[in-house]
Amino acid sequence: MHVRHLSLASFRSYDRAELPLVPGVTTLVGENGQGKTNLVEAIGYVATLASHRVATDAPLVKFGADQAIIRCAVVRDTREQLVELEINPGRANRARLGRAAQTRPRDVLGTLRTVLFAPEDLSLVKGDPGTRRRFVDDLLVARQPRWAGVRGDYERIVKQRNALLKSAAPVLRRGNRGASRPRRPDQEPVDEARASALHTLDVWNSHLSQVGSQLLYARLRILRDLGPHLAQAYAQVSDGAGEARVRYESSLHEGAAARIAGGDVPEPAELAELMLESLERLRAQEVERGVGLVGPHRDDIVLTLGELPAKGYASHGESWSFALGLKLAAYRLLRADLDDDPVLILDDVFAELDSGRRERLAAMIGDCEQVIITAAVGEDVPKSLGGQTFWVKDGEVVPG
Repeated sequence: MHVRHLSLASFRSYDRAELPLVPGVTTLVGENGQGKTNLVEAIGYVATLASHRVATDAPLVKFGADQAIIRCAVVRDTREQLVELEINPGRANRARLGRAAQTRPRDVLGTLRTVLFAPEDLSLVKGDPGTRRRFVDDLLVARQPRWAGVRGDYERIVKQRNALLKSAAPVLRRGNRGASRPRRPDQEPVDEARASALHTLDVWNSHLSQVGSQLLYARLRILRDLGPHLAQAYAQVSDGAGEARVRYESSLHEGAAARIAGGDVPEPAELAELMLESLERLRAQEVERGVGLVGPHRDDIVLTLGELPAKGYASHGESWSFALGLKLAAYRLLRADLDDDPVLILDDVFAELDSGRRERLAAMIGDCEQVIITAAVGEDVPKSLGGQTFWVKDGEVVPG
């Protein structure tokens, strides 16, 4: 798989941009702030429908424009498909595949698969759990696009359930406090409201456990598959300096969480039961706090280097190697699963690596079908990679 051509209109700093690409290595060279990352961000957006830099679409549209357009010609097994995305802040985005309009933008997922590593990915090691959860869920979708629907359904359930907890918490708390007191004349309406809120909460608990158990099961499976690739990739990048591992830290009750942390992968039906049990155990706390405390949205992926957690203990260089190892492991997992190379994007990576890590990374990616690299200084990229070069300056992309 490779990108043959990228075309942009009103995307980020570009009024228009055309970037012809070929298999092998392409290096985009230019000073910071000239638009290199905007180009690879657009390619990543085609693959994931999200930016690796911002959480919303609005910053992707050039100031003063109403919309941004990305067109990307993708070649797979000699067959070419054109993906067209129309980014409309405040309105629904639109997508075309081969000139045919798609019902939903996510219907184009899977046409292009990328693995993108950027300086922001250091947060995989040093950042909060949400960053690591997003990495695993993005990998799930890249592996099987249908998980985008499950992920979206789960996020909606969590949002609506949290809204219920927040709005119903006062009623539920009043009901709890009044349970041991003599009935007042006005107690019956409170009891009815409490019963209604509890019933509604039970319904949302059922939805959360059914969809959440699917997402949790998929995460556990993919982390089990990712582990060996991570250990190998980190060893290669760091030249054997430590063992990188990953384990899942669940918000389920203690017994279930211990099983999962030990590498057990229960079936979805059992996970749904365990989730319901955990929700019941923490109901009083959820009502008191007005927020959900159980489910995949409360979980973490723990990264360890040797016997210690990487977060807080790994050096800056070790953290970089770990984050890079995670992305290379994702690349190898997708390559093995799909029997096809994703497009590997390295955004301003080589500047952060010492000469030894640069050369080891170059050796690891030499056989990838397509690699797109950005660099402020061309000399940072090992000469052994070769390939074509473009210079990026003031919104212009010029062959080197």
